[in-house]
Amino acid sequence: MEKRVLVLNLDHFPIAVITVQKAMVLLLMEKANLLSSYELLEIRTVSRSFSYPAVIRLVQYKHIPYKGVLLNRANLFRRDKGQCQYCGSTKQLTIDHVVPRSKGGKTSWANLVTACNRCNVAKGDKTLEQVGMKLQTLPFTPTLSYFLATYASRQAVEWLPFLESSLEVSASQG
Repeated sequence: MEKRVLVLNLDHFPIAVITVQKAMVLLLMEKANLLSSYELLEIRTVSRSFSYPAVIRLVQYKHIPYKGVLLNRANLFRRDKGQCQYCGSTKQLTIDHVVPRSKGGKTSWANLVTACNRCNVAKGDKTLEQVGMKLQTLPFTPTLSYFLATYASRQAVEWLPFLESSLEVSASQG
């Protein structure tokens, strides 16, 4: 699998994840600076050798309006680490409204959790107090930095030092 490259804005805030080819174009056109590279990897041409980029920073600040992380099934499962938030199961996962829609619950990050089919049916359209169930973790609105840090811890540890500061900023805002 090809490694990905983290792109930081001039203020060191993460704005994108791109392919190595796109990163090399930005670097060669001097639109970005190399901040970190993957160890033991390099890109070789007939006459030159380049570090394999892991993190680059744009030379000019780009204003990119932040719209938040898209609320969809895949991102909800990713936030909840593919586990039922009531029993911890990883089988037959569905989405559950913590406060049922019939009781005024909204479809939002703060009211949706991943639930296995068994727990979802057991809860039905009742509140947690009515059925005596508890959430393992409280639902929250994830940020792009949260998902990037999760990815980085498995695939690109070189990103982690650059994500720590943006995670702290996100936590203070959220």
